[in-house]
Amino acid sequence: MSDIGGEEGCPFCEIVDRDDPDAREVYRDEHTVAFFPTEPAVLGHTMVIPRSHVPDIWELDEPTVQRLSVTALRIAKAIEESLHPDGLNIIQSNGEAASQSVMHMHIHLVPRNENDRIGRIWPPESNYSEAQKDDAWETLREACRTIGSAATPAAPPRQGA
Repeated sequence: MSDIGGEEGCPFCEIVDRDDPDAREVYRDEHTVAFFPTEPAVLGHTMVIPRSHVPDIWELDEPTVQRLSVTALRIAKAIEESLHPDGLNIIQSNGEAASQSVMHMHIHLVPRNENDRIGRIWPPESNYSEAQKDDAWETLREACRTIGSAATPAAPPRQGA
Protein backbone atom coordinates (compact mmCIF):
# COMPACT_ATOMS: atom_id res chain seq x y z
CA MET A 1 0.00 0.00 0.00
CA SER A 2 1.41 3.35 -1.06
CA ASP A 3 1.49 6.17 1.47
CA ILE A 4 -0.20 8.58 -0.93
CA GLY A 5 -1.97 7.60 -4.14
CA GLY A 6 0.31 5.98 -6.64
CA GLU A 7 -1.56 2.86 -7.81
CA GLU A 8 -0.94 2.66 -11.56
CA GLY A 9 -4.18 3.03 -13.53
CA CYS A 10 -6.34 3.96 -10.51
CA PRO A 11 -8.47 7.01 -11.36
CA PHE A 12 -8.80 7.93 -7.67
CA CYS A 13 -5.03 7.81 -7.19
CA GLU A 14 -4.83 10.25 -10.12
CA ILE A 15 -7.09 12.60 -8.14
CA VAL A 16 -4.93 12.13 -5.03
CA ASP A 17 -1.81 12.87 -7.11
CA ARG A 18 -3.59 15.86 -8.71
CA ASP A 19 -3.20 14.28 -12.17
CA ASP A 20 -6.90 14.57 -13.09
CA PRO A 21 -7.61 18.09 -14.38
CA ASP A 22 -11.37 17.42 -14.42
CA ALA A 23 -11.65 16.51 -10.73
CA ARG A 24 -14.04 18.73 -8.79
CA GLU A 25 -12.24 18.48 -5.46
CA VAL A 26 -13.97 20.02 -2.43
CA TYR A 27 -11.70 18.94 0.45
CA ARG A 28 -8.19 17.64 1.06
CA ASP A 29 -6.15 16.95 4.17
CA GLU A 30 -3.04 14.86 4.76
CA HIS A 31 -5.02 11.57 4.77
CA THR A 32 -8.19 12.05 2.70
CA VAL A 33 -9.63 13.74 -0.38
CA ALA A 34 -13.28 14.55 -1.17
CA PHE A 35 -14.58 15.31 -4.66
CA PHE A 36 -17.63 15.16 -6.89
CA PRO A 37 -17.93 12.02 -9.03
CA THR A 38 -17.90 12.52 -12.80
CA GLU A 39 -21.55 11.40 -12.99
CA PRO A 40 -23.19 12.45 -9.72
CA ALA A 41 -26.43 10.78 -8.69
CA VAL A 42 -27.69 14.19 -7.53
CA LEU A 43 -26.12 17.62 -7.21
CA GLY A 44 -23.82 17.70 -4.20
CA HIS A 45 -23.02 13.95 -4.39
CA THR A 46 -19.51 13.79 -2.92
CA MET A 47 -17.00 10.96 -2.57
CA VAL A 48 -14.47 10.63 0.24
CA ILE A 49 -11.34 8.52 -0.32
CA PRO A 50 -8.16 7.74 1.57
CA ARG A 51 -5.08 9.24 -0.04
CA SER A 52 -3.39 5.87 0.25
CA HIS A 53 -4.51 3.23 -2.24
CA VAL A 54 -6.75 0.77 -0.41
CA PRO A 55 -9.01 -1.35 -2.65
CA ASP A 56 -11.91 -1.99 -0.26
CA ILE A 57 -13.12 -2.09 3.33
CA TRP A 58 -11.48 -5.46 3.97
CA GLU A 59 -8.04 -3.94 3.35
CA LEU A 60 -8.52 -0.92 5.63
CA ASP A 61 -6.75 -0.48 8.93
CA GLU A 62 -8.44 1.21 11.90
CA PRO A 63 -6.49 4.52 11.72
CA THR A 64 -7.54 4.94 8.06
CA VAL A 65 -11.17 4.17 8.96
CA GLN A 66 -11.05 6.82 11.69
CA ARG A 67 -9.66 9.43 9.29
CA LEU A 68 -12.26 8.57 6.63
CA SER A 69 -15.03 8.78 9.21
CA VAL A 70 -13.92 12.21 10.42
CA THR A 71 -13.76 13.52 6.85
CA ALA A 72 -17.15 11.99 5.98
CA LEU A 73 -18.68 13.72 9.02
CA ARG A 74 -17.10 17.06 8.07
CA ILE A 75 -18.37 16.79 4.49
CA ALA A 76 -21.85 15.68 5.67
CA LYS A 77 -22.05 18.79 7.86
CA ALA A 78 -20.85 21.00 4.99
CA ILE A 79 -23.49 19.47 2.70
CA GLU A 80 -26.19 20.11 5.28
CA GLU A 81 -25.10 23.71 5.89
CA SER A 82 -24.62 24.65 2.24
CA LEU A 83 -27.15 22.59 0.26
CA HIS A 84 -29.89 22.07 2.89
CA PRO A 85 -30.99 18.59 1.77
CA ASP A 86 -33.99 16.80 3.28
CA GLY A 87 -31.73 13.82 4.07
CA LEU A 88 -28.42 12.15 3.29
CA ASN A 89 -27.37 8.65 2.22
CA ILE A 90 -23.91 7.43 3.13
CA ILE A 91 -23.06 4.52 0.85
CA GLN A 92 -19.93 2.40 0.79
CA SER A 93 -19.77 -0.56 -1.62
CA ASN A 94 -17.21 -3.38 -1.79
CA GLY A 95 -16.71 -5.68 -4.76
CA GLU A 96 -18.37 -5.80 -8.14
CA ALA A 97 -21.45 -7.59 -6.74
CA ALA A 98 -22.05 -4.54 -4.54
CA SER A 99 -21.56 -2.18 -7.54
CA GLN A 100 -18.03 -1.01 -6.67
CA SER A 101 -16.70 0.16 -10.04
CA VAL A 102 -13.40 1.73 -8.90
CA MET A 103 -11.27 -0.53 -6.74
CA HIS A 104 -10.13 2.24 -4.42
CA MET A 105 -12.05 2.49 -1.15
CA HIS A 106 -14.59 5.30 -1.30
CA ILE A 107 -17.58 6.61 0.60
CA HIS A 108 -20.49 8.26 -1.20
CA LEU A 109 -22.26 11.14 0.55
CA VAL A 110 -25.50 11.63 -1.35
CA PRO A 111 -27.73 14.56 -0.40
CA ARG A 112 -31.38 13.55 -0.73
CA ASN A 113 -34.51 15.56 -1.31
CA GLU A 114 -38.13 14.49 -1.47
CA ASN A 115 -38.95 13.18 -4.95
CA ASP A 116 -35.34 13.34 -6.19
CA ARG A 117 -34.28 11.20 -9.14
CA ILE A 118 -32.86 8.40 -6.99
CA GLY A 119 -36.01 7.16 -5.30
CA ARG A 120 -35.96 4.27 -2.82
CA ILE A 121 -32.67 2.43 -2.40
CA TRP A 122 -34.01 -0.47 -0.30
CA PRO A 123 -36.77 -2.90 -1.18
CA PRO A 124 -39.93 -2.25 0.87
CA GLU A 125 -39.84 -5.80 2.29
CA SER A 126 -37.93 -9.05 2.04
CA ASN A 127 -39.11 -12.61 1.60
CA TYR A 128 -36.60 -14.41 3.84
CA SER A 129 -37.98 -17.04 6.18
CA GLU A 130 -37.48 -16.70 9.93
CA ALA A 131 -35.21 -19.77 9.77
CA GLN A 132 -33.00 -18.09 7.13
CA LYS A 133 -32.80 -14.91 9.21
CA ASP A 134 -31.95 -16.94 12.34
CA ASP A 135 -29.23 -18.89 10.49
CA ALA A 136 -27.59 -15.72 9.20
CA TRP A 137 -27.94 -14.10 12.66
CA GLU A 138 -26.26 -17.01 14.42
CA THR A 139 -23.49 -17.28 11.83
CA LEU A 140 -22.62 -13.60 12.15
CA ARG A 141 -22.97 -13.57 15.95
CA GLU A 142 -20.49 -16.46 16.15
CA ALA A 143 -18.04 -14.62 13.90
CA CYS A 144 -18.40 -11.53 16.11
CA ARG A 145 -17.71 -13.58 19.24
CA THR A 146 -14.39 -14.70 17.73
CA ILE A 147 -13.32 -11.06 17.29
CA GLY A 148 -14.05 -10.31 20.92
CA SER A 149 -17.41 -8.57 20.91
CA ALA A 150 -18.88 -8.45 24.41
CA ALA A 151 -22.18 -7.41 22.83
CA THR A 152 -22.75 -10.87 21.38
CA PRO A 153 -23.57 -13.26 24.21
CA ALA A 154 -25.04 -16.64 23.40
CA ALA A 155 -28.51 -16.30 21.92
CA PRO A 156 -31.44 -16.86 24.25
CA PRO A 157 -33.81 -19.63 23.23
CA ARG A 158 -36.39 -18.36 20.75
CA GLN A 159 -40.02 -18.39 21.78
CA GLY A 160 -41.97 -21.13 20.04
CA ALA A 161 -38.84 -22.77 18.61
